[in-house]
Amino acid sequence: MISFVSSFSAGLPQPIDFGARANGRRGAIEATQQSDVAGAESSGDRGTAPAETLPQRELSTEGADNESADGLSDEERAIVAELQQTDRTVRAHEQAHLAAAGALARGVSFSFVTGPDGQQYAVGGEVSIDTSPVSGNPEATIQKAQQIRAAANAPANPSGQDRAVAAQASGLEQAARQELAAEQRETFEEQRRAQVEQQNGQAQAGAFSQSSASSPIGQFLSLIA
Repeated sequence: MISFVSSFSAGLPQPIDFGARANGRRGAIEATQQSDVAGAESSGDRGTAPAETLPQRELSTEGADNESADGLSDEERAIVAELQQTDRTVRAHEQAHLAAAGALARGVSFSFVTGPDGQQYAVGGEVSIDTSPVSGNPEATIQKAQQIRAAANAPANPSGQDRAVAAQASGLEQAARQELAAEQRETFEEQRRAQVEQQNGQAQAGAFSQSSASSPIGQFLSLIA
């Protein structure tokens, strides 16, 4: 028996590394700050920057894209918020598959991206599920197909891949129902043939009994008795 495995996909955007852009921008800010410190050291005062350099330091800070204490700009914080929402959506999507699939599930996997804050966020996921028929048992296959379809449609917003798996499960159920109907017809024919044979045997036995009673030998034996 061949086991066909299908994957449920959250259907979310492809991974994008937001961290590289954030790291590059922070590197530029650090380079500006180092340049200011270097100017202070060249003035002869290694511990304190000259007064005339302070306005320049303030200007470079104002151009740092409105960074807050967490080191992120407003744009980066918006990206982090979006990634956090995506992460929750992906995990809820796959958890719905797992809960409905039960023992049919073969595990869950996620794809991640690194946000501007350096954290990993799930942006895609899949649950593998066994879609092979139950050999020699169409009734069990029907139940399995129905559970697969329920697992595929379990999330609030099934993806295109989820709908494809649900359609595959419907095909599996239809094939199993046809197999079950063929088995039932075969069983019915066997029972009918057995019943006909039994009726024929009873008819032959009755005819033989009547023939024996009407024969001379049968009458002679009756007189002796």
